[in-house]
Amino acid sequence: MLVLIDGHNLIAKMPGINLDDADDEERLLVKLRQYRARTRRKITVVFDPGPAFNLASKRSKGGITIQYAGSGKTADDVIINRLRKARNPKQILVVTSDQAIERVARQVQARVVSSTDFAQALNAPPASTKTKTEVSLSKEEVDEWLAIFNNKQD
Repeated sequence: MLVLIDGHNLIAKMPGINLDDADDEERLLVKLRQYRARTRRKITVVFDPGPAFNLASKRSKGGITIQYAGSGKTADDVIINRLRKARNPKQILVVTSDQAIERVARQVQARVVSSTDFAQALNAPPASTKTKTEVSLSKEEVDEWLAIFNNKQD
């Protein structure tokens, strides 16, 4: 499953990250790399063009595709276009709180999760992978261990 993220929309919902921060996108990418490590899902995050970006660009970093909309386009435009052209949109999870993107995602039957809900999932502590196993000892084993410990105290 591909996770297709409206980048700045998600940043706006992330505790501890502010759209005014110079490194807001990089800080989001750190969280997304941790999420990807846990889930192994493919991730594409789309950002609006910043003042330094006039041309559309795309790169991969840490298993995440990072795409910037070109001048005159928005991340919303890129995401909507991608959803409309998708071969199997049912295999796409769209992360946004933008109503226009949500509407198109639902039309093509992609799954949608709000940026708020996804931000909470990104900030949740990872579930423990260790499971507790109960060990039961027979009376003989308990007596044997007691004998060992009692001998060490002498």
